[in-house]
Amino acid sequence: MADRIVHCFLLKKDLPGLERAPFRNELGQRIYNEISKEAWQSWLKDSVKFINTYRVDLASPEGQTFMAKQCAIYFGFEKGDVAATAWTPGSPGEDPAAKASGGESHGKHGDE
Repeated sequence: MADRIVHCFLLKKDLPGLERAPFRNELGQRIYNEISKEAWQSWLKDSVKFINTYRVDLASPEGQTFMAKQCAIYFGFEKGDVAATAWTPGSPGEDPAAKASGGESHGKHGDE
C-alpha cells in the first residue's frame, strides 16, 4: 500500500501521513488529516516528558484531557504554551553523570 501524503501542519512540508486516526474524536481526525508520521513520532517521544513530569494517569478523564490539550498545542492547533517539563537538554560536551550527581564528576570525591 502506498503511503498517504499529507501537508504536515507542524513541519510545513508534504510527508507520509498516519495509517489511521490516533484518537476517535475531532482531534484524532485533524491529526490524521494534517500531521505526518514523522511529526507524530516526535509527539510520542516528547509526550513521555509530560506523562513523567505530571504523573499523568492516561486512564483517567483528567489525564486524557490534559494530554489532548498538550497535543493540540504541540501541533499548533491551539494557541498557548505547552506545559513545562522537568527535562532540559544538556549542553554540548556536558557529562550527564556529573549533572546527575549534582555537579561532581564520577570517580573519587575530594582527596580520598
